[in-house]
Amino acid sequence: MKIYGTSATEFCPVTVPSVEAQVRQKVEEILTACRQSELPFYGFEKSLFVVMAVLGRLFVQLYLTARHERLSLQPYLENGEYRLGDKYAERSVKTAYGTVRFGRTQLVRRRGGSGFYPLDAVLGLTRDRLSPWMMQLVGRLATRMSFASARLVCKAVLCWSPATETIEQVVLGLGRQAAPFMQQLAAPTDDGEVLVIEADGKCPPMATEAELVKRRGKRRCQESCVCGCQRHRGKCKRQARGPKKRRKKGNKSKNGREAVVVVMYTLKREDGKLHGPINKRIWGTFAGRKAAALWARAQASKRDFGPDTNKTVQIIVDGATGLKSNLELLFPKAIITLDVCHVVERLWTLGHHFHVEGSEELKAWVEDLKTLLYTGRAAELVERLRDYLRQVPLHGPGTKGRRRALEKQIGYLEPRLEMMHYREWLEKDFSGMRWTQGKAEPLLHLRCIELNGDWDHFFAWAHQRYHEQLQDRQRIKILTDQPVILANAA
Repeated sequence: MKIYGTSATEFCPVTVPSVEAQVRQKVEEILTACRQSELPFYGFEKSLFVVMAVLGRLFVQLYLTARHERLSLQPYLENGEYRLGDKYAERSVKTAYGTVRFGRTQLVRRRGGSGFYPLDAVLGLTRDRLSPWMMQLVGRLATRMSFASARLVCKAVLCWSPATETIEQVVLGLGRQAAPFMQQLAAPTDDGEVLVIEADGKCPPMATEAELVKRRGKRRCQESCVCGCQRHRGKCKRQARGPKKRRKKGNKSKNGREAVVVVMYTLKREDGKLHGPINKRIWGTFAGRKAAALWARAQASKRDFGPDTNKTVQIIVDGATGLKSNLELLFPKAIITLDVCHVVERLWTLGHHFHVEGSEELKAWVEDLKTLLYTGRAAELVERLRDYLRQVPLHGPGTKGRRRALEKQIGYLEPRLEMMHYREWLEKDFSGMRWTQGKAEPLLHLRCIELNGDWDHFFAWAHQRYHEQLQDRQRIKILTDQPVILANAA
């Protein structure tokens, strides 16, 4: 049977007039408190912040109640697919002002299935307990600081904060939308004529499988001293755990997993010089070098720098052969450049084997080699290092370390001479500028979006997608503790 003209108003025990009366009463209390307060300004400001949060919760409740009263259930009931369930199902949502409780009508599928809340769908409220604005706030903070620090900032500013576990779940949930967001971004309309791609890899420490098993297992109750103070707690914990297994000499492994970061921008030639960067975009992934190279290829093609382009494309890498080979395959006409900063850093490291750190002799030694580097004489630089190697005695104090250091740098530079035409590129003004992988990937993506200056655009886009799914009567929850699944890309 079809039902017409059904409104949620008749089921609402909390009404707009009752909430408005509370708002007016609270406003009068605030006005009176402001007129009569004898507090110093610090105390007054602190107390005012608290009562304004109370007022904010009332205004949010007024908004929710008014939307509930105006909502017509007719479109949802007229085809007979749903029937009325709970007429006033309560839920709470944690807003910037604190927790707000409200009620809304539940509809139930006649043929079975989960309940559907029309008001939630209309307002874009997912099943998460945090409001959309709070989710974007803690997610954005987490791209700049640790979860614990993000929680501290929220507590200091809002007088309440989600738990660190909740902040992590926000990141893991929102992070799933980051890659699709970047893929759908339109190409910039005012790009330059030279494309520069900088790619580098870093290996932050990751949790091993043994560590994960230990974390997930049942925690033992740690004995402590009678007073339970922090000073003795650590000692008792170490005694209960027993001595740690020492690593073998030279084993400094932290189970690092490589995150490849790609920076892409263009340069525009004016007055005989290249100016920029223009439309800089940053992206990073733990999915491997191939995945990073594919992202760079897709973005470059979108910006009208396809594989067969006659425009200049310069790729700056750190010397990792895997990264170079992946990019080289997808950018056959690009200029592949070894990042000069990596080379100079290696020269300083090598110089410490021959001269005292901080000495003028060390500075002069490195500057002499840098001159060869920047004047297009990289091959001569390698030959100079070979001369040093021949001059180092086979025996004597420190000679073994010097020989190994020289052999290492020669072995690094010699195969990369074709990537070191720095003089030519300078003349053309080309020279430029402990997690688990599945849980680090979403945060890395969100961090890139924040650095790109696209956070507000991203969250509005992601929230619109959630809103559309809710209106399609799907059950949507953003917060999750599940890591993303990375493609096994090399």
